[in-house]
Amino acid sequence: MRLSQRLAKVPPYLFVEISRKIAEKRAKGIRVISFGIGDPDLATPDNVVEKLRQSALDRPNHRYPETDGLPAFRQAVARWYQRRFGLSLDPDKEVLPLIGAKEGIGHAALCFIDPGDIALVPDPGYPVYSVGTWFAGGECHWLPLKEESGWLPDLDAITPAVAKRAKVLWINYPNNPTGAVAGPDFYKKAVEFGKRYDVAVLHDACYTEVGYEGYRPQSFLQTPGAMDIGMEFHSLSKSYNMTGWRIGMAVGNANMIKALMTVKSNLDSGVPQAIQYMAIEAMDTPDTYIAERNAIYKSRRDRVVKALQGIGLRVQAPKASLYIWARVPEGYTSAEFTKMLLEERDVVVTPGTGYGKFGEGYIRLSLTISEEDLKVGLERLASLKVPPRSQMLDKSAKS
Repeated sequence: MRLSQRLAKVPPYLFVEISRKIAEKRAKGIRVISFGIGDPDLATPDNVVEKLRQSALDRPNHRYPETDGLPAFRQAVARWYQRRFGLSLDPDKEVLPLIGAKEGIGHAALCFIDPGDIALVPDPGYPVYSVGTWFAGGECHWLPLKEESGWLPDLDAITPAVAKRAKVLWINYPNNPTGAVAGPDFYKKAVEFGKRYDVAVLHDACYTEVGYEGYRPQSFLQTPGAMDIGMEFHSLSKSYNMTGWRIGMAVGNANMIKALMTVKSNLDSGVPQAIQYMAIEAMDTPDTYIAERNAIYKSRRDRVVKALQGIGLRVQAPKASLYIWARVPEGYTSAEFTKMLLEERDVVVTPGTGYGKFGEGYIRLSLTISEEDLKVGLERLASLKVPPRSQMLDKSAKS
């Protein structure tokens, strides 16, 4: 059997390997505390689950949905964007439901990338930006995200030769994995870049509803001119604790939405209608729910940051997102420190290199962990005495 060459470019999905290691430990009866995957432990709101229960009994919802979704769903997205960001979207032309944002992000490359084209991809960054590019036959030009630059890509450093071959620019704020945020000045620069080189700007905005101390992230589409060259991917997964229900949305330029609709209508059959009805219920839920949920995450954020600082890691509390991005101790690689935590304390974190080579020297911890596991995990971290790297190498050699 001969498999396609494109698969050779794609590393195993990061969290598959993490899940395997956790399973091996647990099979031995070991209690593993995982700060790995950003999957909310908090429940979907009761009223949203109740709407699903009611909708599941409605016989029309047992049949194929349409790829472009229920008009009521698209209208709810438009209402939500108007209320949240002050944007007026045409629900018939500028909104498209997704089977989770990951699906839309992965399919987006098929709308823009031909073999040999370039996608401008942040590093470190969500792996699906690059994987989608490779599946479409394109090439990635990596945009380093660095601590000294606030984890923002330097668009001025992209040479005209590269920019002219580029078809898309991926941006993601609040950022996964770094937790960084972007403001109007950066978004304005992205719009100018997209227009200058005829590059589609694709914004992964899945974490806008996780902000702390009054900070409310903005939509890239609020930037003047963004609707001319931009499409934004959003999700109910992190906003309303709905990762398991798989529903999100793409919004933005009508021609770009139409292109994604063409791809999706040929590859999937849309979001189940009962799930769309529960999503409508979620988007109409009062904002007090978001504030109460974020207060829980803030408490976790503060405790995790304190624990990491207590064992000598360099880390700042993020203004938004579900993640803590911490610098590992001097002399360690991301993989070495991650391995030590797993072997010495049965604690799982994600190595920064899982998000690209410029993630070296960092680890990511997710705040989507139960209070009980958080307490145990922080106790284990607090008791860690980080040995000199030479001791770690000696131990590794003997094993």
